[in-house]
Amino acid sequence: EPLSSMRRVIATRLSESKSTIPHFYLTVDCVADKLLALRADLNSRSNDYKLSINDFIIRAAALALRKVPAVNASFAGDSIRRYTDVDVSVAVATGSGLITPIIHHADHKGLAAIAAESKALIAKAQEGKLRPEEFQGGSFSISNLGMMGAREFAAIINPPQAAILAIGSVEPRPVVRSGELAVATVMSCTLSADHRVVDGATGAEFMSVFKALIEEPLTMLL
Repeated sequence: EPLSSMRRVIATRLSESKSTIPHFYLTVDCVADKLLALRADLNSRSNDYKLSINDFIIRAAALALRKVPAVNASFAGDSIRRYTDVDVSVAVATGSGLITPIIHHADHKGLAAIAAESKALIAKAQEGKLRPEEFQGGSFSISNLGMMGAREFAAIINPPQAAILAIGSVEPRPVVRSGELAVATVMSCTLSADHRVVDGATGAEFMSVFKALIEEPLTMLL
């Protein structure tokens, strides 16, 4: 089967990424019970929007990038390019390959706006109707395979970005609380980062901020 133009670009970019970018990986487990409860509550209040778990993830990542701006960057040869805008690329699987439509200025958008824009972009991506400015660029990426049953995975960085966040499934797991065994709804999230741009401590700080937002989702609404 000959390579399509999209598959050729994917092959070139990901080969370049894996062979030239020094990846390192950080995984955190996020307890998502409060997020699921808040999502259900908000969705029950209006028919004007339907929030997905991914909408909360985009919002949390955008706010974490604003708080830890060193991750919102890229390697530029003899310099590091720091982005003033938080433009989050979201990986979408289509019949012809993977594409990453962008939620521009995601840190300045509420959950309902992110939900509406994300839904529209995903539909356009699957129909092959994205304009170049809707998928070219971005300062950070999110890849969510949780809805397909993947518990945990490490994604390949989307160059020239310096990081990508991989989201696993949301599932009940045993946890220890105050020395006692309990059950919580847990989501494993793995950051792949470019070590030329992001130090380990910086990546850990980003993941700590992200985890705190996911586990206390009301803070995303402030």
